[in-house]
Amino acid sequence: MKNHLASETSPYLLQHADNPVDWHPWNEEALALARELDKPILLSIGYSACHWCHVMAHESFEDENTARVMNELFVNIKVDREERPDLDKIYQFAHQMLAQRGGGWPLTMILTPDDQTPFFAGTYFPREPRYGMPSFVDIIQRVAGFYRQRKDEVKRQNDALKDVLRQIEASFVPTRQNLSPLPLDEARRQLEKSYDGLYGGFGEAPKFPHPGNITRLFRHWSATSQDKKPDKTALDMAVTTLKAMGMGGINDQLGGGFCRYSVDQEWMIPHFEKMLYDNGPLLCLYTDAWAITGEAFFKRVASETAEWVMREMQSDEGGYYSSMDADSEGEEGRFYVWDVEAVKSLLSEEEYNVVAHHYGLNRQANFEGQWHLHVYETLEDTARRCHISLQDALELLASARQAMFRIREERVRPGRDDKVLTSWNGLMIKGMAMAGRRLQRMDFLHSAESALAFIKRALYTPDRLLASFKDGKAHLNGYLDDYVFLIDGILELLQARWNAEDLAFAIALADAVLEKFEDRKAGGFYFTSHDHETLIQRPKVLMDESLPAGNGVAAFVLQRLGHLLGEQRYLDAAERTLKAAWDSIVRTPYAHNTLLDALEEYLYPTQTVVLRGDANTLKEWRAQSAAVYAPRRLLLAIPSTEQELPGLLGQRVPQGKLVAYICDGHQCRPALTGEAALKETLAIQ
Repeated sequence: MKNHLASETSPYLLQHADNPVDWHPWNEEALALARELDKPILLSIGYSACHWCHVMAHESFEDENTARVMNELFVNIKVDREERPDLDKIYQFAHQMLAQRGGGWPLTMILTPDDQTPFFAGTYFPREPRYGMPSFVDIIQRVAGFYRQRKDEVKRQNDALKDVLRQIEASFVPTRQNLSPLPLDEARRQLEKSYDGLYGGFGEAPKFPHPGNITRLFRHWSATSQDKKPDKTALDMAVTTLKAMGMGGINDQLGGGFCRYSVDQEWMIPHFEKMLYDNGPLLCLYTDAWAITGEAFFKRVASETAEWVMREMQSDEGGYYSSMDADSEGEEGRFYVWDVEAVKSLLSEEEYNVVAHHYGLNRQANFEGQWHLHVYETLEDTARRCHISLQDALELLASARQAMFRIREERVRPGRDDKVLTSWNGLMIKGMAMAGRRLQRMDFLHSAESALAFIKRALYTPDRLLASFKDGKAHLNGYLDDYVFLIDGILELLQARWNAEDLAFAIALADAVLEKFEDRKAGGFYFTSHDHETLIQRPKVLMDESLPAGNGVAAFVLQRLGHLLGEQRYLDAAERTLKAAWDSIVRTPYAHNTLLDALEEYLYPTQTVVLRGDANTLKEWRAQSAAVYAPRRLLLAIPSTEQELPGLLGQRVPQGKLVAYICDGHQCRPALTGEAALKETLAIQ
């Protein structure tokens, strides 16, 4: 007998549809049942690529005895955190309040049936007592007994938690101070303090990529370069981190694409799941690094990441899938690791010598008796060690990688979560568009266009954006991230090629953000829309987490659109957001990197460049400008044939073969028609 998850489309929920646990999805029917029976709600939140979610499911949720206890004592609700980030944000925060430590997945919460307020919080629990933890059944029996016997205490605790949530919402008071650049400099100092000077990255193991940190360092270096005092240390921290990750086991050395994080400080052994939302921002960073340094390594990593996305993460209809699992055949990492004898039998002696030295197969096994590929020495050192030329080493490594990749493709693949999430697609559209523009790869650009076309077709209605698509069904009201990440992707796509319909779509989304999400009283944007279901909290996300903060991206894109179109509503809303977030920003600047990017462009406004000319001329100029790292610049090349452009763009009329309209915020220069002057202005070599 299947439970109530059988009609869902989320791959994660469907993984639990055959459990003996009487799971419900989060809906009014399940919440009403809990109220009617006066049973507490056991809420379990996870996602399909989560290793410990699989472990807990196998140990407890597939166990008949455990399920019997759960069904007797609770109304059990299973949530895919990727489809319902609103619920995940609320209950992760509640976990932190109740348990006084960070949460994670699987998240296990016990809620009161009347108002869904949590009174117990935990994450993974084993079926039998171990790891210093009691058994799952023992825990839930005690919690259920506590609810039945001590409801007054539960109510007092819940009232205190709800009071904290109310205080947080009341704390969003716009500052009366003038916004200043001080947090930009303080974030730079904080990042250097947490920087790992030995292996790159920030903090200790487990090591996460933290794309926002690297973006901030790149932008800081660029800003100081404008003042003729380039912060070379900031640049070195960013470049060193990207090199270390690109050579590390966190990057799939054969197939491309980055894993979620490294379990060690050296980036050697990852947690093997691959998430779309990591790879989109990382793709942007590696293409930026290529533009900044000109080093072929960054171009190669970016290309391989984008090729992996197109090969394994894009549907035939165009949308990008969500994630690849860490496990295959019941073992984490099994798809990726190697046995040395198998590699020797596959390659020539010359190929193996290069691979062994370069990837460390001649060293001690680094993953449970086997080898996970990680660059131990540069190819230049390997060539010298093998007494061959660098070119020969390159060719031998390339042929060896191809042979190993072909054999690996015959293995049982990790599971793939093939739902399409609008917000994560926005991140990848931006990454693919930027890679297509900077690397001059039309296939990457077409991939981004296909994804955007899919979202327009399958996830957008005239009055709203939807959050998730699977098996022909789009559902769930779009969240703030869905709207603003998609606008950001569209703006990057418009820099790669002009499309009037895409600009109109971005404007419609921006108008919807103001209408559906803005807190007009205190400033900033709620994570959920004004017509969203009422929950115990309405988050307003300011700090970057595994995803960029929606308020930061909102302020960033609204400023860019506001300057491009001369739309003061957008600029005012961005300013209100920065002022509402100011107290939080100044407390911990480095935790607000996306808002700091918006702050930077508020203080030093975006340079908007609009080129008008014939298609061939614009193509050449677009390619030349793409090679320049200019993070505060938005450049659109609009063919002379385009008519009836919106806002200020309507005043950017064609003049001869080529004309450039350049504005720094509200200050616009005379139209430029001289190619030499334009090259100098755009720093084109």
